[in-house]
Amino acid sequence: MTIRLGAHVDSTDPLTEAAAIGGDAVQIFLGDPQSWKKPATLYPGGAEALKSAAEAAGVGIVVHSPYVINVASTNNRIRIPSRKLLQQTVTEAAAVGALGVVVHGGHVTADEDQAVGYANWRKCVDGLDLPVPIFIENTAGGTKAMTRHLDSIGRLWDALDGSENLGQVGFCLDTCHAHAGGLELDGLVGRVRDITGRVDVVHCNDSRDEFDSGRDRHANLGNGFVDHDALAGIVSDAATTTILETPGGVPEHVADFAWLASRLG
Repeated sequence: MTIRLGAHVDSTDPLTEAAAIGGDAVQIFLGDPQSWKKPATLYPGGAEALKSAAEAAGVGIVVHSPYVINVASTNNRIRIPSRKLLQQTVTEAAAVGALGVVVHGGHVTADEDQAVGYANWRKCVDGLDLPVPIFIENTAGGTKAMTRHLDSIGRLWDALDGSENLGQVGFCLDTCHAHAGGLELDGLVGRVRDITGRVDVVHCNDSRDEFDSGRDRHANLGNGFVDHDALAGIVSDAATTTILETPGGVPEHVADFAWLASRLG
C-alpha cells in the first residue's frame, strides 16, 4: 500500500485546495453534513466533471457521509432515513470516482442492547448497493457506541461476517477518536486489522483533550495530547490514504503535513 496524504477540504473547489497543500488526496462532503437532503456534488459541472478533473490531477477522493446517519439506531425515524441517505451518498460518491465513503459507526441509546445495533448494521450492509466501499469509522465517545472500543468493533464485524457485501466494508481509523475513546495508539493498526482485516483510511488528528476523555475535539498535529510518535506510527503502520481533519485552512494543513513528514522520514 502507498500513503496518500490529503485533508478535508471545501466541497466546491477541492482540487485547488489539494494543490495548495501539496496533497494527493482530499476528503469532501457531498452537501450539508447536518442535513437529510439527498447529496449532490457541489463542484462546477457536477459529479462527472469532478471525477475527470480528479483523475487528471492524480487526486484520490474520499467522501464523508453526513453526520446525521445512524444505521444502528432502534428508532425507525432515524434508522430508515439513515440507510436511504447512506445509499444515496454511496451512489453519488461512485459518480465522482471516490475511493469510498466514510460513515460513523453510530450507537444505540443508554438503556438499549448493543446487539440490536449490530443486527441493524448487518441488515443495512446486506441491503446496500456498493459500487464503492464504505469505511466504518471509530468514534470518540458513548458507552453504547458501535465502534468506540475494540471489543465493540469486533462484535460489529462478527455481525457482518457472511454478508455478501463484506468485501466492500472497510475501516477508517481516526487518531483523535481513538485517543479520546481510550484506545492506545501504539500498535493499534495491527489490533484493528486483526479484527477487520483492513484499515483503508486514516484520519490523522491530534486531540485537544486527554486520553479516554470521550470528547471529539481535534487539534493540529503536535498541539494536542496525542503521543507524537504513536500518531506518526499510525500513519506509517497503516500505509494508506491519510486525511487531516485538523483546524484551519491551507497554512495550517501545510504545517501539519510538514510536522508529519518530519516524523515519517
